[in-house]
Amino acid sequence: MPPAASPPPGPGAAGVHGDGGPDGEPVVVDRRSGPYGEVVLRRRGGRYEIIANGCFLMDTSDGRSERLLVDAALAALPADRPRPSVLIGGLGVGFSLARAAAEPRWGRIAVVEREEAVIGWHRSGPLAAVSGPALADPRTEIVHADLVRHLRAAPRGETFDALCLDIDNGPDWTVTEGNDSLYTPGGLAACRARLTPGGVLAVWSARPSAAFEHALRNAGFLRVRTEEIPVARGVPDAVHLAVGPA
Repeated sequence: MPPAASPPPGPGAAGVHGDGGPDGEPVVVDRRSGPYGEVVLRRRGGRYEIIANGCFLMDTSDGRSERLLVDAALAALPADRPRPSVLIGGLGVGFSLARAAAEPRWGRIAVVEREEAVIGWHRSGPLAAVSGPALADPRTEIVHADLVRHLRAAPRGETFDALCLDIDNGPDWTVTEGNDSLYTPGGLAACRARLTPGGVLAVWSARPSAAFEHALRNAGFLRVRTEEIPVARGVPDAVHLAVGPA
């Protein structure tokens, strides 16, 4: 996801990310309504944007923080752990999935995405150019589900070596009802339950959050730290990292 403005922009504020001039005018490529409201794919100049219920969520202009989400999780795992599995929460524009699929050390790659339209844009739409061959990778599994519900209702005993979660705008600013529950004690407990011993939780955020670091420690996670990614303006993006008990 892209950097959030400070204070957070309201509906329609995606214009602050525009290119300017004729090439910066957004063009609606697809618009879908579903159980969670409206989701729109727009093209602005040479990039694509995803808008949910009028709020700008992400675009294809950068991707550094989404790639770091996956890279940092792998780096935090023991080097001798063979073929670690990863669950990516949120397909988005596909940067995290593409990064994971490009890394041969990963084993199973499960991606949970609740918007059927987003999955379709990757399978047979404009975003296929971002995810590339990742969807066809035999390690990749796309799960059409709400992430919070999936974590709590996944088959008993199903665990992953890493959870890389990038939904909404992070723990301090959620724009979709229900997403904030991921960052509560109950949500973090569900994350712990889906990790193998010593597994890594990586959470994308539109800004660093000391309060979320505290919440991770209270939830029993170890080696909690934050990596910041500078952006063109405003506060940096952040990836919060934590390790589950061995």
